[in-house]
Amino acid sequence: MYVPDPAYLNPGDNAWQLTAATFVGLQSVPGLAILYGGLVKKKWAINSAMMVVYAFSVVLIVWLLWGYQMGFGAPWKIGPGILSNLIGIPHPALSAGAEQGQAQIPLLNGAMPAFRFPSATLVFFQFVFAAITPAILAGGVLGRINWKAWMIFVPAWSTLVYAVNAFWLWGGGWLSQLGAVDYSGGYVIHVAAGVSGFVAAAVVGPRLAEDQRHFSPNSLLLAFAGAGILWLGWNGFNGGDPYFANADAAAAVLNTNLATAAALLTWLILDMWRHGKPSLVGMINGMVCGLVAITPAAGYVNGAGALIVGVVGSLIPWWTMNRLGERWPFRGVDDTLGVIHTHAFAGAIGGLLTGVLADPHMVEYLATKGAPVAVTGWLYGDPHQFVVQLEALLAVVAYDAAMTWGILKAVSLVVPLRWPEAVLTRGDHAVTGETSFEHQPVVPTGSPLPTPAAMHLEEVIEQG
Repeated sequence: MYVPDPAYLNPGDNAWQLTAATFVGLQSVPGLAILYGGLVKKKWAINSAMMVVYAFSVVLIVWLLWGYQMGFGAPWKIGPGILSNLIGIPHPALSAGAEQGQAQIPLLNGAMPAFRFPSATLVFFQFVFAAITPAILAGGVLGRINWKAWMIFVPAWSTLVYAVNAFWLWGGGWLSQLGAVDYSGGYVIHVAAGVSGFVAAAVVGPRLAEDQRHFSPNSLLLAFAGAGILWLGWNGFNGGDPYFANADAAAAVLNTNLATAAALLTWLILDMWRHGKPSLVGMINGMVCGLVAITPAAGYVNGAGALIVGVVGSLIPWWTMNRLGERWPFRGVDDTLGVIHTHAFAGAIGGLLTGVLADPHMVEYLATKGAPVAVTGWLYGDPHQFVVQLEALLAVVAYDAAMTWGILKAVSLVVPLRWPEAVLTRGDHAVTGETSFEHQPVVPTGSPLPTPAAMHLEEVIEQG
C-alpha cells in the first residue's frame, strides 16, 4: 500500500541531510579511529581506536534518551532572564511522533524557514556532531587514561558540556539570543573538545616519560588515510548545516575545501621554513586546522574570506604549537595530539574571524521569511558581531573548562583516572590482550598470563 509523503517533506533536502550526516559519522568511524590508530605509538593503536568507537556508541544512547532534547528541545524554565534559556528539558526522543513528525527547534520556530524533513533526520544529523566531539577530546589523553574512567566520563561530559553548548548556540539559547553564531561547530565542537581535552590532560596526568620522549607514529600512511576521510567527510559537516540542499550548502562545501587547502599549504611552508623539509604529520595538522577554522564560518563568509580563515587558522596554531609549546600554560600539560592547538585555537580563530569577515550576502535562504536576515561582520559594517563572537568564546571556554575539571574529579572518586605504570608500559597487550600486528604474541582476553609478573599485571588491571 502506497503511503504518500507528508506535504512538508522535500525528498532532496531529506536525502542530502541524511547523506551529510553519514559523511560526518564516517569522520568518527572509521576516520578518527584510523587517524588515532596511526598517529599513536604502536602499543596504543588498538586502545586509541576503541576509545573513538566507544564514544560514538554511548553518545547515541545518551542522545536519544535525553541529550537531543537538552540541546534542541523546549527550554527548561529554571528561572527568570538568562536562566530560562540555559538548557532544554531532558527527555527521550524515541516515540513515533518524535521520529516521524516534522523537524523543528522550538526556540527557533519562525526565525528561519520550516524544516522540510522529519525529526528523525534532524536527531541523527545532530547526533553525529555530538559523537565526534568527545572523540576529538580523546586526542588530549591518549596513552594513559583508564578505560573505566573513559566509559564514565564520556556520557557525563556529553550531557553536562556538549548538550549545554549546543543549546546555547544552536538551540536558541542565551548566546544565540545575544547574536552569536557558530555555523557548524567551531565553538560547540572544536573549542569545547580542545579546551576540555587540555584540561583532561592536566587532570589525568602525563604519559610515561619514555612515551613523551619517543611516541613515534604507529603508521603514517594509516594516519593519512584517516585524515583523508576527515577532509572529505567535512563536506557533510559544513554542507549539511544550512538544513537545506541549497546554494548556501554548496558555498559552504566549496569554502570548506578552499580554506583547508590554504591551511595545509600554510603549515607545509612554515615547516619547510623552520626545518628545511616537509612533514606529513605537519600537513595533517594544517589540514585539521583549516577544517576546524572554517567550520564556524563556512556559510557566512565568501571565498576570499575562506582563504583568509584558512591561512590565519593554520598560521596561529602552528606558532602556538611550535613556539609556545614549552611555555606556560602549555609546559607540563601532556596534550598527546595537541588538541588545544589544532582544535581549540583553530576553532576560536574561525569563530572570531566570522565576526570580522561574515558577508551579509551569504545565507540568502533566510530571505524566504521576508526581509533578508544575514550575519554581517565588522569588515562589512557591524563591529558588534565581533564583540558577541568574543563573548560567546569566553563563555564556552570558561564553562567547559570548569565543568570538565569537575566531571573528572567526580569520576576519580569512583575509579582511577589513569592506568598504573605496569599497564602504561605495555599498552594494548595489557589492556585488551590484543595487538595490531599478527607477529606479536596475543594473549586472549581473560586467559591467565604465563609469568608471575604478568599475573600480577592482570590483578592490577582488574582493580583499575
